[in-house]
Amino acid sequence: MATESWFLKSKYNLVLVVMIQFLSVVGLAQQPRVVPGEYLVKFKKQTNSVNVIGKISGKASLKAAFPDMNMFHFSVKEDQQSTVTELQNDPDVEFVEPNYIMDKISEQTPGEVMEVLSESDVTAQSSTYYTQSYANVKVEQAWGIMSAVGAASKTVVAIIDTGLDKTHRVFNNTGAMWVNSREIPNNNLDDDMNGYIDDVSGWNFITNSANFADDEGHGTHVGGIVVGASLDIFSSSLDQSRIQVMPLKFLDANGSGSTSNAIKAMYYAVNMGAKVINCSWGGPSYSKSLLDAISYAYDHQALVISAAGNNSKNNDASDMYPANYDVPGNLSVAATTDADGLASFSNYGGQRVHLASPGVYIYSTLPGGYYGSMSGTSMAAPFVAGMAALAMREAPNLTGYQVKQLAMATAQTFGNLSGKVLSAARINAYNLIANAKSNVSTLASQPSYSPKYQDDRGVASAGSSSGGGAGCGLVSTALTQIPRGGSPGASAGAVIFLISLPVLLWWALRQRKPKNQRRHDRFMMDTDIRIKVGDRELVAHMNTISMGGASFNADAALDKGGEVSMKIKGPDGQEIEIAGRIVWNEQNKAYGVQFSNAKEGVLSSIQDWTSKLVKSAS
Repeated sequence: MATESWFLKSKYNLVLVVMIQFLSVVGLAQQPRVVPGEYLVKFKKQTNSVNVIGKISGKASLKAAFPDMNMFHFSVKEDQQSTVTELQNDPDVEFVEPNYIMDKISEQTPGEVMEVLSESDVTAQSSTYYTQSYANVKVEQAWGIMSAVGAASKTVVAIIDTGLDKTHRVFNNTGAMWVNSREIPNNNLDDDMNGYIDDVSGWNFITNSANFADDEGHGTHVGGIVVGASLDIFSSSLDQSRIQVMPLKFLDANGSGSTSNAIKAMYYAVNMGAKVINCSWGGPSYSKSLLDAISYAYDHQALVISAAGNNSKNNDASDMYPANYDVPGNLSVAATTDADGLASFSNYGGQRVHLASPGVYIYSTLPGGYYGSMSGTSMAAPFVAGMAALAMREAPNLTGYQVKQLAMATAQTFGNLSGKVLSAARINAYNLIANAKSNVSTLASQPSYSPKYQDDRGVASAGSSSGGGAGCGLVSTALTQIPRGGSPGASAGAVIFLISLPVLLWWALRQRKPKNQRRHDRFMMDTDIRIKVGDRELVAHMNTISMGGASFNADAALDKGGEVSMKIKGPDGQEIEIAGRIVWNEQNKAYGVQFSNAKEGVLSSIQDWTSKLVKSAS
């Protein structure tokens, strides 16, 4: 959770010396800021998207749908605020909450002179060393007992952050980039029908595009720490990574993002197979919707790693989210120095912060092929995420909850961490991997959990305390480690990335196996269409067409109860006009237009077009 000012250009392409300005949160607004007119709404039971559109017809716009969570993202017109009250009073509605904005409120503290290094400056050492930090976390010993590259599948870690420089040698040359094998690159089609076009290696939820380039630096640094858990990222001859990273950009160049985009990113990560989700961001605003997203990840046995925060506060008494959510699969991480003391900036909490990890002067990747150091619980969390992914690789049956318990139980205890983190311990890489290997035959298990919201009576229910000790006997532990001394590292404050600036984009869901056969064959048709919605005319992009309807991508077409008229230009240059209604396609988990009362001549034109088109595989 650190933001640093650093410069990546040098006339001589030598070592750059820059002043890093560490920032810390020093104040909070009395009332949380929100995106005007935007709300996240959860229904009490499974609700068909078309029925939801009917409830808001002419009053609000549906911006995103999360049917597996019974949740929807709306934009309400300024003169239709009564719609919010109607939804709050609707017996089918569980809750309505704003789309929160949280801002950085920081002061500058004394900086440290740090080095930003080019590739030529850092590629002289052996590939057997771990020098991203100098804490005695036993990484090199863990590498010695891991399954060989190729002997086990790579665990996918979703990095929900500022993006990633995928051209950096650490990601580009090691096989560390996640690849969506169901998507054909650069064909401008949504091949896997998950609602995202050409999402080959990740997604940008701010621009709604496959370009997740990092314009801040934080996400690339986090990604290098995750990959660095499995190999020496400074070696002149890089090994292959045992981990894949899935970059999901929702924070902008200022380190800000919206609640709705954070949820989209987490929903995407789970649905696309990420088993570990790193969240090196947070803030004081409690969101029921974000709690539900983390619960969704838990239901799919994923592990969420949350940075504890950097304002030296006790999270047992202060609000910090997502770190403070009590979902059993959420692991909150504090930062320690090289000498295994709690970093002065790190948040802590004997109940709500679970584990400590090195987070001071951590060297990692920076955009443009560079390397440099940052400090913060943002750096502590991804090391735990990387080691957790490697543990899952050794014991793929284990759930995220089980790996959380194993990481805590095998960590190295220190007296100065007692009362500061629940485990009173700092992660030990060797112990974790050795015990994961001994649990290769352990069956998947985790306690039942149903979220109880903050304004409800009682606390969230789970089969056991969400962070208790060694767990419920789900994994076995045997090893301990004796601490080794080390030089104390300097500590500094760091920015907490907060949530703001939503982008109102269309959202579709992942493909599932079809329940029945299509009524009409579907054909690929790559063309723009003009859609008349009420008194507005929109331009959208159509991907496929059939005699029964068409699929397209345009959020505003969900207004007006879904009644639209379309102008479609065919491959022969002819343009036809046809009426339709927005419908939910259960087979592809996507929106489309169902043609209604079409004239015979119009249908004949479509039939003639499809005879010249390529049949869609979906």
